[in-house]
Amino acid sequence: MRAVSAVMPHNKVNRVSAPGCTSIVSTSKHWPCLFPQHGPGPKHLRPIVLAAWQQEIVDAHPWEFLRGLIHSDGCRITNWATRTVDGVKKRYEYPRYFFTNTSADIISLFTATLDAVGVQWKPASRSNGGFNISVARKDSVALMDAHIGPKY
Repeated sequence: MRAVSAVMPHNKVNRVSAPGCTSIVSTSKHWPCLFPQHGPGPKHLRPIVLAAWQQEIVDAHPWEFLRGLIHSDGCRITNWATRTVDGVKKRYEYPRYFFTNTSADIISLFTATLDAVGVQWKPASRSNGGFNISVARKDSVALMDAHIGPKY
């Protein structure tokens, strides 16, 4: 509530409880000025482009931006695979991050920010209309671990 009040100090801020969650609500005609990406319809059907001032914030705080994206639409898992070594099938495990979103623009913002901080990534797949990005290289996962932290 404090964050919303700080952004809109003259507007009333309310808590609305529902089963399993609490929403923070504040109405204003000026929210679209602060979040120009907001608009009618699904986000994957409209352009999601950061305003110059928003890009400046992302450039100054890329890890916070990535953390927010991972915590909303991503995960860190322990992946496993098998490999045959000397005729014996062996299983090995390794940590990996995934990010999935149906908006190509959001995927582009995510991957451009990964590039900016030196994290290597690759497309994992495209399924169910979404785009999946994988971070699996050991050094990149370690870098993500150092900055992202667990989801709450």
